[in-house]
Amino acid sequence: MRKGKCITTYTGIEFYPLDPRMQDISTKDIAHALSLLCRANGHYRHFYSVAQHSLNCAKEAKHRGYSKQVQLACLLHDASEAYISDVTRPVKQGLHQYLEIEQHLQQFIYTFYGLSDLTQYEYNLIKEIDDDMLDYEMEILMHCNITYNGKLAEKYNMQFVMMDKIEEEFIRLTELLQEEIKFSKEAITTL
Repeated sequence: MRKGKCITTYTGIEFYPLDPRMQDISTKDIAHALSLLCRANGHYRHFYSVAQHSLNCAKEAKHRGYSKQVQLACLLHDASEAYISDVTRPVKQGLHQYLEIEQHLQQFIYTFYGLSDLTQYEYNLIKEIDDDMLDYEMEILMHCNITYNGKLAEKYNMQFVMMDKIEEEFIRLTELLQEEIKFSKEAITTL
């Protein structure tokens, strides 16, 4: 008996957010769902998806010269939201059970993608990029008094991009990074 109730994903998988199984994780489901979720709870000037944000974070990790593992982790850092959605930061801080569920599911997804050995230092790099990207987004996409800190290595596309294009790019980059990580690990083991 599985814990909790299931959701039905885009590809038709019965996914139990409180009791996930490796065989139920799907890059297609993650990419599709995140391409349809709007950042900032829909309060940006136009639709800007979690998937587009994640792509920009992965690109920033590459520009900073971070490892392929950190780049993939940046791409997937909000992947749990494909299964449990998101809650705004001010509210999320008070939802301790939600935070536990989110953290468990996110770690489960990282493990699925071979990222279970991320160090605290690498987690800090991912968080820093996420926060820097948020500041950049807030300045460009929202009327608020947050000033972009200028820490990003590049300027990123904040324009509306069709969801199917973002979904395809997300899948393509996930597969590319997984292949490069696998190749790198195989090269190390043959030395």
